[in-house]
Amino acid sequence: MPFPDFTPSTPEFVRELGERYAGNELIVYEGARLTYAEAQSRSAVLARGLLGAGVTKGTRVGLLMPNNPDFVVAWLAAARIGALLVPINTFYKAKELGFILAHADIEVLLTTDRFLGNDYLERLESCCAELARHDAAAGPLYSATLPYLRHVYVWGDAGRAWCRDARELETAPQAIDDAYLAAVEACVTPADPLMIIYSSGSTADPKGAIHTHGAALRHACHLNHWRNLEESDRMFSPMPFFWVGGLVFTLFSVMHKGACLISEEQFEPGATLELLARERVTVAMGWPHYGTAMADHPTFRERDLSALRAGNIYRILPDGVRPRDPELRSNALGMTETCGPHSIDRMDIDLPEAMRGSFGRAPEGIEHKVVDPDTGDTLPPGEDGEICVRGYCVMQGQYKVEREDCFERDGFYRTGDGGHLDANGFLFFKARLGDLIKTGGANVTPREVEVVIDEQPEVQASYVVGLPHPDRGQQVVAAVVLNTGARLDADTLRDRLKAELSAYKVPARVFFCAKAEIPFTDSGKVDKRALIDALQARA
Repeated sequence: MPFPDFTPSTPEFVRELGERYAGNELIVYEGARLTYAEAQSRSAVLARGLLGAGVTKGTRVGLLMPNNPDFVVAWLAAARIGALLVPINTFYKAKELGFILAHADIEVLLTTDRFLGNDYLERLESCCAELARHDAAAGPLYSATLPYLRHVYVWGDAGRAWCRDARELETAPQAIDDAYLAAVEACVTPADPLMIIYSSGSTADPKGAIHTHGAALRHACHLNHWRNLEESDRMFSPMPFFWVGGLVFTLFSVMHKGACLISEEQFEPGATLELLARERVTVAMGWPHYGTAMADHPTFRERDLSALRAGNIYRILPDGVRPRDPELRSNALGMTETCGPHSIDRMDIDLPEAMRGSFGRAPEGIEHKVVDPDTGDTLPPGEDGEICVRGYCVMQGQYKVEREDCFERDGFYRTGDGGHLDANGFLFFKARLGDLIKTGGANVTPREVEVVIDEQPEVQASYVVGLPHPDRGQQVVAAVVLNTGARLDADTLRDRLKAELSAYKVPARVFFCAKAEIPFTDSGKVDKRALIDALQARA
């Protein structure tokens, strides 16, 4: 494979970047700035602190933090000593957070105290009552609720007896010297697991995909061949680091080039436009609804966005860069299990009309095939079926799932995505074959939302589906059947759901229906296709 000559393990990666791009800014976030040299030196100090605290190769370290310099330093520090990183969704409520902490067997949690109004210390106490009775000064935590969790380190206000101030790891007297750190780093190989990244699967419980150092770092480098990133680039991206798109396709890709990533606490059209102009952003990545919101903002024409030269937020790109027809630009198709895109093509050139809707081809080292979803038989070019992937970027497996239950006997992974390949190997994605909803870059499992709705005393049953949306891809909606005589309005239901579910999982619209209005198949299952058509007509 045509990969550059580098050792794809984090210790070598961070040292090489720290030397080659020392003075370049790596990340800018709400006024905080971190250079490549600072990332190298600060992560080395924190790595020694983590080693002194008992973190070693294979230790499961959770990161519950926004896209800021502290996340980058913490990630590099833990990864360079061989810890197994678990980035945690900052939208998670207590129930969701508790599931990930338990399922991933997280031993050390590195977290911020709060973010966007979320009090994570309070949330942690909600999902683990033993925390409130624990004193970190007395020793490690032993909790029946979270059997493997031993320590919690906090950036910000560590105002609980059960947690420690994360700055102690960086400022305490270092018992670990540079020679010992180097010896530990020499034991980290490209084959070692780097991270477990969770996303919603086809059932209610999230699934954790395991990726190695080699797969993640190679794939980010390889994908850059189609992106034309340069060392001078300043890329804006709102994609969170707890998703593979934000971590591999954004942060790691930027780092390979010595470029700068511009991030922010929260998207707001006017403030984001001001940020793009002030930081002279050259590449703007994001979701289509971001472009719509910014282009429609009253200050849009006042902003100097002349530095923009590329990106996929097409509506804000300058004349001459903005495509005449976005549908004639190639897409990329990817997922958590494939460490990001498994199909890609140049996104800065117009395709011929015959290629409208193409999602590119498999990069070298990756294979596609399309099979009949029922029989598993390989289908010929042009015939729609289930897309399967095999290659270096595909996960090692799912955490706590046997390999035989993840892959076909020939090593292919069945993605659950429907589409076809043409005679030249170009991929055309059609839709999810299952129920998974993709909204604004996030995955939502309908059953996970239905369980919470069904817990409401007024509700007899609920059915969650995704309706097409022009900017977000799909919109989460719910058909709700109430108990006889019960009364419940949509706003009240949504307010209750917001306390239990991440915001992007809460249905944007709620349709109250009679049981007779819900379509069922002859086998007694809900006919989701017919339900979608019915709700779309009502919408």
